[in-house]
Amino acid sequence: MARRRVRTWAAAVATGVLVVVVATASAAAAAGAEEKLMAEMTLVPGAASTGAVCLDGSPPAYHLHQGSGAGARGWRLQFEGGGWCNDARSCAQRARTSLGSSSLMNKLDTFSGLLSNDPAMNPDFYNWNRVKMRYCDGGSFTGNSEFRNGSSVIYMRGQRIWDAIITDLFQKGLAKAEKVLLSGCSAGGLATFFHCDDLEERLRGTAMVKCMSDAGFFLDVDDISGRNTVRSFFNGVVDFQGVQKNLNKNCSDSTVKSYQCFFPQYALRSIRAPYFILNSAYDVYQFFQNFVPRSSDPRGQWSRCKAALSACSSSQIATLQGLRSAMLMALKPFEGESKVGMFINSCFSHCQSESQDTWFAPNSPRLHDKTIAKLVGDWFFERGAAQEVDCPYPCDSTCHNIIPF
Repeated sequence: MARRRVRTWAAAVATGVLVVVVATASAAAAAGAEEKLMAEMTLVPGAASTGAVCLDGSPPAYHLHQGSGAGARGWRLQFEGGGWCNDARSCAQRARTSLGSSSLMNKLDTFSGLLSNDPAMNPDFYNWNRVKMRYCDGGSFTGNSEFRNGSSVIYMRGQRIWDAIITDLFQKGLAKAEKVLLSGCSAGGLATFFHCDDLEERLRGTAMVKCMSDAGFFLDVDDISGRNTVRSFFNGVVDFQGVQKNLNKNCSDSTVKSYQCFFPQYALRSIRAPYFILNSAYDVYQFFQNFVPRSSDPRGQWSRCKAALSACSSSQIATLQGLRSAMLMALKPFEGESKVGMFINSCFSHCQSESQDTWFAPNSPRLHDKTIAKLVGDWFFERGAAQEVDCPYPCDSTCHNIIPF
């Protein structure tokens, strides 16, 4: 059902009243009816010889499902997400998980949502080649460093992993691609900002390359105590993992601090390729980890609000509207740019393209009666305007408010 949406950026930053809407039974039934596509894992051959290894030294990996018919020369490349590590302790812990070692990864992975091969579930990209690049470096595929402590070594080689995977995929048909969509979720969504122009450069003259970030527009924003928790954390990632030299040079040359280019609001200004931003204005990861981290709430006054949004006080609601305002202000410079698409809804969620019920289903989230899949397709194939920004709560009745953190 269509409903009122924001038509101007000035109106978009107005405050509203927060309500909780749960996924409907029919949406769950639609998702449950989906036939799951399972793709086998491939270890990148010869990657270790170039130093392209996971945190624990194991080879990097990806999952590939080949396209067919008219989509045989279309490619969907997806970065896996999963947070970051910013010091020796956190990276060593991560190296003992599937986010730091390919030896601990599931050998099969489910492809759903924008990776589905079902035309009823993914009408614009169902028959393309689809790849999920597994995440095992802890630095959004950008680091190039290592840490030694006696005989123990932690390898932070995200940039080399990216190079190795793309080199291997070129030999499997990517070099002959005609259309490519590079995307990712969360930390993977952030990775698209760092590698979009590189992929476009590698395929220039051969393919149309566009990029999409899902829940990867992490804000340079103060938390509720007035400290900038996320800035300090990202600065640690950049320094410890040796990311500086792999950030966008045009961005780095125009900023005082190199870590600023780890934030999309600064990096996007320097990206040449067409870009799509899919994000909630109330992204729950940023809400929990960056905007209201535990360090900013020592007395636990936000605990009930985090556990159940209906328990938020009126002042907490007003504070959360500030997060939305910060998101819209960071996106304002890109308003009206034809190469930049947007789907900014008011759902309390994090990552919406990999789940079928939020990507494209009977009760998927909608803006101006358009699903995420429809607007992304319109933007990629240039079928019309592709910037939609939601009004604040309580206007959106299509949200699936899933609070996983």
